Amino acid sequence: MSTRAAARPAYVCDACGHQPPKWLGRCPECGEWGSVVEATTGPAVAGKVVATRMPSEPARPIATISAAPAKARPSGVSELDRVLGGGFVPGAVVLLAGEPGVGKSTLLLDVAQRWAAAGETPSLVISGEESVSQVRLRAERIGALDERLYLAAESDLAAVLGHLDAVKPGLLVLDSVQTISIAGEGVPGGVTQVRAVTAALVSVAKERGIATVLVGHVTKDGQVAGPRVLEHLVDVVLHFEGDKHSALRLVRGMKNRFGAADEVGCFEMHESGITSLADPSGMFLTRYAEAVPGTCVTVAMEGRRALVTEVQALIGAAVPGSPRRTVSGIDSARLAMVLAVLQTRTKQLTLHDREVFAATVGGIRVTEPAADLALALAVASGGLNLAISPRLAAIGEVGLTGEVRRVGAVPRRLAEAARLGFRYALVPPDCGPAKTGVAAPGLRVEEVGDLATALQWAARFSAE
Repeated sequence: MSTRAAARPAYVCDACGHQPPKWLGRCPECGEWGSVVEATTGPAVAGKVVATRMPSEPARPIATISAAPAKARPSGVSELDRVLGGGFVPGAVVLLAGEPGVGKSTLLLDVAQRWAAAGETPSLVISGEESVSQVRLRAERIGALDERLYLAAESDLAAVLGHLDAVKPGLLVLDSVQTISIAGEGVPGGVTQVRAVTAALVSVAKERGIATVLVGHVTKDGQVAGPRVLEHLVDVVLHFEGDKHSALRLVRGMKNRFGAADEVGCFEMHESGITSLADPSGMFLTRYAEAVPGTCVTVAMEGRRALVTEVQALIGAAVPGSPRRTVSGIDSARLAMVLAVLQTRTKQLTLHDREVFAATVGGIRVTEPAADLALALAVASGGLNLAISPRLAAIGEVGLTGEVRRVGAVPRRLAEAARLGFRYALVPPDCGPAKTGVAAPGLRVEEVGDLATALQWAARFSAE
């Protein structure tokens, strides 16, 4: 019995490390499909561990090591450089993930062309999903043609490495990592294969100093497809977000070993390609000739970036039963909470039997609590038929007792509102310029402690 038990193979999950007693199609610990493989265990090492080979490079005092080889080189796309922390670091591996059709290949083809046009080193694009002719058509459409931009269609890792030897690029774009295979490492696109391909490319990039961008697929819930260790192997993880029906695209940093991990880059998608938006706030505002009920402006934070965003609300007719609560770009749970607080704490609105529709402008999604006050004012404005001044910005979280709570980065939000010419701002207590010491020229800031006070100030500003 003991001999047979010792000969039984062991299994391990590639994604989370769980060791089930037998092979399973789905890991019971993390829920990944196809990640349970037979474990390869080597013989146990007994006794003291000794050095069997000399280090490839001796250790040196940190003060004597030069940081010049790791200096970032701009990609030529300002918004991407903002997220990367200045540009591509030689030898760094970037994982860019996003939904199909959002524009990942278009953006990276433009980046590769700009890198090649700079003239220092060529760039190489490896397409595992499209033929070279298809990529050539896209490059012609967006104007991304350059003699130093090389293109190949491969799905085998050995062939990819052969192209690296021939071209010797400074930038490698691999679209996508899930389509590249390596012999003897599971099925193509499987967890084991993706991990092996990524580990090999990371090793080559570090050894040769090649800035590498790997395009990754995403799952239904928006996570990077493949083993979780994939995100640990690379240096930078970026998510490319955007609605196919909107021109706005966001590149959001999730991990960055060379800069801030919470930066966001804004882009605009159009027929001739994708361009950076250095000042995207205008996309999220509607210009009215006069004030319109049901609208209010807030300043949302996307990473470290302050974006002035308009919130709109429409109060429908009273209906029997359960009225609809429809949102676009806003968290439905926060809308439900704001409606309950408005009806209970202000005593001015009856909303339990009214249909309510709320949305943001420009396709941006605002889910942070700092937009609660603007959402509440927009709903109250629509319900009371009170037109709020379009030059008013409301910032603050609304609590269940109707109080307005403090939020982060208020000075940065006020500075952005003042830059765009807003005249009034409502903020939580102790968040005004007198408390923070940060001036907002031309902006009158009033601190409001509860929702009723905010409504009074909004009506007063609208009358001025």
